[in-house]
Amino acid sequence: MNRLLRAGMAGAASILVATLAHADTVADFYRGKQIFLIHSGGEGGGYATYAQVFAAFFPRHLPGQPQIVTQMMPGAGGVRLMQHFATTAPRDGTVIGFVQSGVSFAPLLGATHGTFDARGMNWLGAMSRVNAVCAAWRDAGIATWDDLLAKPYIVGSSGAGSLTDTQPALLNNLFGAHIKVVSGYNGANEIYLAMERGELHGRCGSGVPSLELARPGWVRDRKVDIPVQFGFERGAALPDVPTIYEKAGDDRTRAILDLALAPVEMNRPMMTTPGVPQDRLAALRAAFHETLNDPDFRAEAARQRLEIEENTAARVTRLIADAYALPVEIVRDAQAAMRLGGP
Repeated sequence: MNRLLRAGMAGAASILVATLAHADTVADFYRGKQIFLIHSGGEGGGYATYAQVFAAFFPRHLPGQPQIVTQMMPGAGGVRLMQHFATTAPRDGTVIGFVQSGVSFAPLLGATHGTFDARGMNWLGAMSRVNAVCAAWRDAGIATWDDLLAKPYIVGSSGAGSLTDTQPALLNNLFGAHIKVVSGYNGANEIYLAMERGELHGRCGSGVPSLELARPGWVRDRKVDIPVQFGFERGAALPDVPTIYEKAGDDRTRAILDLALAPVEMNRPMMTTPGVPQDRLAALRAAFHETLNDPDFRAEAARQRLEIEENTAARVTRLIADAYALPVEIVRDAQAAMRLGGP
């Protein structure tokens, strides 16, 4: 055996030993521990269901196979959870978060007083890419785009910076709608109850799968109308419903929407805190990927009608970084467009 070959084999062996040592270190850390999956949705909503299904499969893909406990931390459309992760949550890889995608861009857009920086979070990936929609109770008579612009429409919101707040603002400020937003609801389920009681006409900010999950039959049985979807292209489930992007009439509006619709590309993102050791972060990201591609998880998600389309940690991190690097004039225009009080 020549010297170069022996050196190459020795190098490969040392890499393998180092990799196994890292895996053992991570497994030793997680073995016998509890990790917490905290989501920012309310009880009975889509986030709660996604979190429960994910939690049932995630530990089997994480070295050491720790127990996982799900918790809720609703409030201000995800701002409360982001603040917790930025300031007080443990930074050792024992806490992961499941948050509304729009809140990552809220500080950039001036929609919240939170002090967190989404670029500082360690993102694991996102679970789906689904267009959000506005849904209107059938009796409200808001079935089409023209109805949306012409008729009174009262919707519920879970807080500033959430899609339930920014999406109505876009419709008001860019397209001349007159939507009234009532804030303070603790998650989607409370808003849906208010719709059933006649207190609200509807809600913007959920995808059709989440809406059907929380209220089976609402879309299928036409209990709600969907006049618009928020995305760059029409979703397969709603081929006849226009997107806000196709209604944009000029380059300035499209530039604003390029930023405003970024959350669609990273729907239901998952993160851990800043400062997590790199070997544990790599293990968490790998476990996220393996869970979303686990055949048993996929079967259970399909059974519960959960929309799963993975977006990687690298892609989510890049989407957020690109948004914060946009020219100041585009950000300023988007800030104005996504502010309920108008420019």
